[in-house]
Order: sequence, then structure tokens, then C-alpha cells
Amino acid sequence: MSSEAAAAAAAAEDAVSPNSEDGGGVGAGFYDLCKGLDVGEDLKREAVSLLKESKNIRFASPFGTRQPIEIEKFRAAYVLFCAAKLRKGQGKEEKKEERIRLCQVLRCSKLKLDDFFKEAQQFSLKFDQILSKFYGSDWEEKLELKQLEKYIKLLTDASKFYDKAYKELFSSPSNVQHCSISGCIRKYSEFYHFGWLLFLALRIHTPELFKDLVSCIHGLVAILAILIIHVPTEFRNFTIQDSFHFVKRSEKGVDLLASLCQTYHTLEDHLKRMMGKAQNLIVDILNRNPSLASECKAENFDQINTDGLIYFKDLLDERSLQSSILILGRHYENAINTQGELDERMFVNDEENLLDSESTSGATFCSTRFKFESLASPTRTIKSMLNLPRSPSSPTNGCFINSSKMVQMTPVSSAMTSAKWLRDVISSLPPKPSTELERFFASCDRDITSDVTRRADIILEAIFPSSSSGGRSISFDTTWAKERKMEALKLYYRVLEAICKAESQLLSENNLTSLLSNERFHRCMLACSAEIVLATHKSVVMMLPDVLRAVGLTAFDLSKVIESFVRHEETLPRELKRHLNSLEEQLLESKALEKGSSLYNSLIVVRPALAVEINRLALLADPMPSLDEIEVHNIADRGLPPLPSRKHGALPDQNGEARSPKRACNEFRSVLVERNSFTPPTKERLLTFNSLKSRVLTLQPTFASPNQRNPVGGGETCAEIGIKIFFSKILKLAAIRIRSLCERLRQSQQILERVYSIFQQILFHQTALFFNRHVDQLILCCLYGVAKVSHANLTFKEIVNNYRKEPQWKVGVFRSVFVGFSSANGNAGVGLNHVDIITFYNEIFIPSVKPLLWGLTDEGAHMQDRNITDAGQGQGSPKLYPFTKLPDMSPKKVSASHNVYVSPLRQSKVDTLLPPSAKSYYACVGESTRAYQSPSKDLTDINKRLNCGAKNRLGFDMVSDSVVAGSFGYQNGSSASSEAAVTFNLPVKREQPDD
Repeated sequence: MSSEAAAAAAAAEDAVSPNSEDGGGVGAGFYDLCKGLDVGEDLKREAVSLLKESKNIRFASPFGTRQPIEIEKFRAAYVLFCAAKLRKGQGKEEKKEERIRLCQVLRCSKLKLDDFFKEAQQFSLKFDQILSKFYGSDWEEKLELKQLEKYIKLLTDASKFYDKAYKELFSSPSNVQHCSISGCIRKYSEFYHFGWLLFLALRIHTPELFKDLVSCIHGLVAILAILIIHVPTEFRNFTIQDSFHFVKRSEKGVDLLASLCQTYHTLEDHLKRMMGKAQNLIVDILNRNPSLASECKAENFDQINTDGLIYFKDLLDERSLQSSILILGRHYENAINTQGELDERMFVNDEENLLDSESTSGATFCSTRFKFESLASPTRTIKSMLNLPRSPSSPTNGCFINSSKMVQMTPVSSAMTSAKWLRDVISSLPPKPSTELERFFASCDRDITSDVTRRADIILEAIFPSSSSGGRSISFDTTWAKERKMEALKLYYRVLEAICKAESQLLSENNLTSLLSNERFHRCMLACSAEIVLATHKSVVMMLPDVLRAVGLTAFDLSKVIESFVRHEETLPRELKRHLNSLEEQLLESKALEKGSSLYNSLIVVRPALAVEINRLALLADPMPSLDEIEVHNIADRGLPPLPSRKHGALPDQNGEARSPKRACNEFRSVLVERNSFTPPTKERLLTFNSLKSRVLTLQPTFASPNQRNPVGGGETCAEIGIKIFFSKILKLAAIRIRSLCERLRQSQQILERVYSIFQQILFHQTALFFNRHVDQLILCCLYGVAKVSHANLTFKEIVNNYRKEPQWKVGVFRSVFVGFSSANGNAGVGLNHVDIITFYNEIFIPSVKPLLWGLTDEGAHMQDRNITDAGQGQGSPKLYPFTKLPDMSPKKVSASHNVYVSPLRQSKVDTLLPPSAKSYYACVGESTRAYQSPSKDLTDINKRLNCGAKNRLGFDMVSDSVVAGSFGYQNGSSASSEAAVTFNLPVKREQPDD
């Protein structure tokens, strides 16, 4: 080595040495991580620069459960991943052997994927300025971390489905005859891994077909069909003639593919296409020669119709099975070395697993270190026995009772059921307006049929592009995109017709020009239709934030149509209604309050005093792009030269309203809101709140220009109507969450009423506190403030710890509260400024709300009215109402012969709400109901009591589920007013024994 080269190497080593003088902000753990991964010097130097830039950022939180050393591990892993991923986008060369993937970083750091994604949400906020400086403002899109998180969720669900189906179809080693236990364990595990590796090979060669869960399940069912054909019959857990899996029969025998389609709700033509692709991979990768099954005499085909089936001789025999697994493994390794951030084999292998135990697919059952004890574990059996049955009509936690059989509703079964609805109900409709809908179009001031059809084509093309060229970050398969686009189009026309009929009846006329000529309304309807289609397929490539960005809408716009959409599509499956219910909660709690929301365009009309703050924070929505601009963008993405277009400044749309933005939206998290899943079919909710009689209003004033007067009378501006409805929804959502949290904390009725009262006053009189923040942040602060002035023994830590038990909790709620914009590093730019919730409470919340909290005290009560007026918004403020009434739900009887009732309230909330004495109502294995009594005697005693006469039947005190959140609609056909008072004592119902 030359002296110059040696000097350069020494300088590079010194630059990244933990002992260098300028190494401030870089922990020793980072260098250990780089050493373990053998990171190149260029990448290491770039990551060190990022760490130095962030040395003054505080990552710890007063509510964090992690030690500083753990936070540093996450910080080092996050920075190294960002540097490795983003530097490629700058055209920097990366050798194949130097590629650093996320799974390698986490494995070396000994971190779990789920934990990493939770922390990454906070790191992304705190590193935004720094990463924008290094890699550009679009660094988050290039990083694709949020899409990767959704992708992991998809594969987790798919692997759980595969694990469960494999166990149902193939026998455990304990049931296999004429086979040593050790040999059967090995074969059983190898068959399992062969199937998953073949599925991964199928994903590699047809990635465009696996952007959603439904497509993945079609691929996995095809793999299961291949296993059924080739796995030796002694490993089967079924007999062809008796199995419920094989119900499609003919004179030639069981139709294997049709039967699997019947069982798993798949499409037969799609399944055949997947099988064909998988069989081609066996030929190409494993060099196997295919044969027609009809020409083979294999035992596997006994009583099976072999027409159209392909068979590979000795594919899974003992001699070739292990080599086939090795070949498929090497093929996969070669693929992931050039693409992808994950090793997808981890989903079925518990060795060095990066997934949490709850996320694994049962890998310990079928891993290479398979243990026979896990197959016959009595704990599994007893645990399954103790799963409480749920209401037949209530999908609590996804469980249904059908006669004596309980069916578990998983994400896969939910997706396949919803996809079946889409095929059976929507796909058969024509892809154009019906005759009756065209009559509504023709009844307008002018015939708008051509406008509606053109708009639908342009908007849906923006959501489901027919080409992935032109720099799109999301790749689509042309066939897949066309199918989804057609489904969304048909659904849009169907619901639009139902809405037109309802509006016509309300207004007693067919001329709906005001609504049907509104550009924003149609785009919201199209976006909602697309969201339904994408949610049905559990897509990971184009969910709501991407949909809104593609069509130039904001979350506040979409929130106006969700209720109407669900109410006018009566056949919508329950799972999709729950999805929209959860989606509306997300819109209300934070998304509609974000910077760039069209909410602020209306709010500035209703509350002119807020204009200064709204403009200071630059919260107003940008103009909504015109159809021509979207069409030009679609054409440009096809690789054609773009057409000339005008600048879209603050030009009004067809209704005189400043157009809303085509902006980058923050990612929606795939959060399952449990509280929205308890409605029986006879009490199906309509997903939104009832106050202000919003259901009797037509949609016309909701979408008209904010300054326009209500076109159907009343004298209010359309902005006032929209803000009132939106605020009433927030109040109902807050009431649900305040009650739930207060009950967890066992606070008094007085505390609950005061928290709700303060929240109302803040919403009406200190509205700016909600700007760009999460509703739960204000609830937590209100609760702590009320507790302080009420002298309740309650700490912020207790509040946050109990908030963590709420189904909607997010770590960012108490770790990252928006406090405004501030300049950083002089001229380095302007970025978001976030603090923890205690800092927000002390520095911003209390100075603004102190007069209101003082009004709760005796000495400050007489001053409350004057303080509210001094806040600048006292005149004309809405009347404050007592705590809103929440719908009630009764327990459901789950036994025809016994007086046993089960509340639909989830068990975690029951445990919290019931007094300590109520624990004696339940008997658990290992916890006796009597002193010194064994669990076996407990079970004997319970069975004896259940089997005795009616006089001695068990009577349970059941908690009424009046606290079930997400009840956003009618209850028993009636509307619950937000003005109605409610009794806060915990309602308890006693069910009497049957006579």
C-alpha cells in the first residue's frame, strides 16, 4: 500500500473511531453494531454524521419504559438503516456484498421488528430536519418504512393462515402410523418448510400479484393443493370421503381445487393460475419433470378427480426433499441479496426470530428445532377450553358462534369473506351509471353524465394506475389495477345512486345540481369506494393516505361522506363497516386536525378570531388540483410527455371554494379498534355521531363553499354546519374515551363530569389547542388538570400507564406533542417541534386553560364566565352540555339450556370495571374457587352445577356494555342526543333464571 493510501485509510479510520475528538453524540454501541455487520467505511462515516447532527436531540421520555442504553440501540439501528437505504437514492454505488438490510441490523442489535417500528415513529419526527438536510424532503417516501411495516403485517397474517391450514390438513407426528417419532417430526417439519419456501419463490417471480392479502391467500392455497397431491398419505389429517374440506364431488371423484375454493373462499381461475406458476417454478428451479396426474397410479389420487392436475414423481420423497429445500433456500437468498429488507423465512422459523411471540405463526410447532412435547401439550388444550364463548350475533374479538361450533374470525377469513361480497354483489354490476342514475344526472340544470363518467375514469386511474412507469414509487400489476379500478367504479355508481334517491326524497325533487355538480363530493365518493376495495383485499401498496394524496383531498373532506356511504350500502359486510368505523375515529382524533386540512379553511370562516393563529402555523389547505392536472399527471406517469397545464394557485373550484391540497399525508396506522366490533346485526351502527340531528341534513350544505348559505334553508353558512357536525363528533368520541379512561383509573362521577366539561370548553373557547394535535393529548391533559384542582391522588404516570391499555393508544400521543414551528441551527431551515406531554402540559396547556380549571374551584366559580369572555371567544359560543349519553348493550345468552350470559365487553375492560369481589364469579385453572381445592375438583364442581336442575343454575352479575366505544350511530333505531344527561354509576344488570 502506498503512503498516500495508508494516510487516507488512517484518516478514514480516525473519522469513525469512537475515540476521535469529534465523536460527540456517537455511542460505542454504534461502532459495535458496525463491526458486527462489517459496515463499509463510506456508509459508517455517513451514519456517524447523522448521529452527530442529532446529538442535541432528546430521545428519552418521562413515560418511556426503556433504559437509555436501549434507546441508544434503537437510535443506532435506525440511523444505520436510514443511511444504508437512503444513500442509494443519491446514486451512490453499493456493492452487492456490502448491502445492509433491516433484518440484519435488527438481528445484530438483538431488537424485535415490532419494537423497532414503534420507536421509529418517534425517531422519524425527531430526525425529520436532519434527514431532510441530507437526503431531501421526500426522504420518508424513499425510506418506505411505513409500507414495510404494513408488508410485515400482511406476511404475519399469511403465515398464520398457512400454519393453521397445514395443521388441519396434515397429521402431527403423534398420529402417524408406522413411523419413528424422530423421523416423522423431521419429515413433518420439512414438508412445512418446503411449502413456505415454494410460496416465497412464487412471491419473488410474481411480486405484482402479492400486494394484498387476498392474492397471498390464493398463492398459499395453491401451495396447499400441491402439498395435498405430493405429501405421503400417512401424514394426512383427513380422509377424502369424510373431510369437510372436500365437498365438491363428481362421478370421477373429489374436485380438489373447487373444494379448496369452497373452503377458503378463493376464486378457482385465480387458484389455477397460481398453481400453474408454482408448478413452473418446480420445473425451472428444482428441475423436476411434470406428469399428468391422470397417468399416474399414486396413492395420493385415490378418490380424487385427476383431470387437469399435475404430478411430480418423488418430489417429496426422503431422498430429494432435503435437497429441494436447500435449492429453494439458496434461490431465495440470492433474491433477497439484491432486493427486500427482510428474510421472510423467519415467519416459519423461530431461530433468531425478529418477531414478537404474538406475531409468529406458530414457528415453534414446525421449526427445525421442532419438539414433540409441543404437539401434545395439555396447556394448549386447557387454554382452548377456557376461551369464553361470545355472542352468536356479536363478533367480539372476532369470535362467532354457529350452533355448537365456534369460528374464529381472523384477518384472513375477514378478508376472504369481504372479497366474496365484492365478487358476488359488486362485480356483477355494470361499469356505468344505471338508467335511474342517469335520470338524476339529466335532471340537473344540465346533463352531467359525461362529466361524472370522465371524472370517475381520471380519479380512479390516479388511484389504480395502469402503468408503474414515470417514477411512481408504488408498482402495480396492470391486471390487478384494472380489476380493482373496475370494482371501485361499480361500487361508486351503486352508492351514488342510493344517495341520490335519499336526497331526492328529503328535498322532494330530482334536481340535485348543487350536490351532483360538486367536485369535492364526487372525489370523496370515489376515494371512499377505492378505500373499500383496497381494504377488502388488505392491500399494502395503496391505502388511504396514498388515496387522498392521489386525488387531492384531505382527511376532513373524506370524513363528510363515510357515514352516508355506509348508510346507503346496506350489503356492506360487517368487517368493512368496522374498518370504516375505525377509519372515521382516526380522522376525528388527529388526521382532520393536521396541517393542510381543509378543516381550517372552514374554521377560519366560522371563527375569524382564529385566523391569526391558523395563518401563523400555515395550517390552511393548499388548492385542490383540477381534473386536468390530475389527468396530465396520470399521462406523465405512463411515460408520455406531459400536456401544458395552468398553475393551480388559489383558484376556486366549481363551487367557489378554494381547492384543497394535493399534499403528503401522514400514514394511517393499521390499528384494530376493538371497541367498534361489538354490534349485533340487529343493532348495526352507522359509524357517526347523532348530535345536532346531522342525519336529517342533506349532503348539499356539507360540501358547498364555506361562505355559502345553507342551500336548503336555515340561514347558517355551510362552514358553520360542517364545523358544528365535526365538533359534535369529536365531543362524542371524547366522551367515550374519557369515560373509559376514568373507569380504568376508578375516578369518581364528579371527576368524569369535570373532565368532559373542561374538554368542551377547550374545544369551544380554546380551539387553537387542537391545531395539529391528537384529541387524546387534550384528554390526558384535561384529566390531569382536573385531578390537580380536585385534589385527586392521581399522577401523570398513572394516567399514561392506564392510557396504554386503551385499544387506540399510540406512543406518540404522550411522547410527541406538537408545539409549533421553530428555526433550528440558524439558517438550517424550519422544522416541526415536538415535546413530551408533560412539557406541553406545563408550557402550553396550563397557561391557556388555567382560568377554566380555576373555574372548577369554589373560589373561582363566579369568575368563570368572565375568564371565558377574556379568552376572546365567549360571545356566541355554543351551549355546554352535560356528559353525553352513550348507547347501552345487554349481555347475550349463549346457552339454550342453561342460564349463562356473556357480555360483549372485552375481557380486559371487564377485569378493570368489576370490583375485586367480582373475581369470584370466574374460576380459572390453577386458581381455586375454594381454599385448598385442586383445579380438577374445581372443574368437576363447575360441571356438576351446570348439569344440575334449573333451581341451582348459575347466576352471573354481568356488566352492561354501556362503555363500548365506537357506538357512532342509532341504537335500536333511535338517536342518542349529545344534550342528554347520563347517570355515571356503573350499570349492572342481573339476569333471572329461566322459569
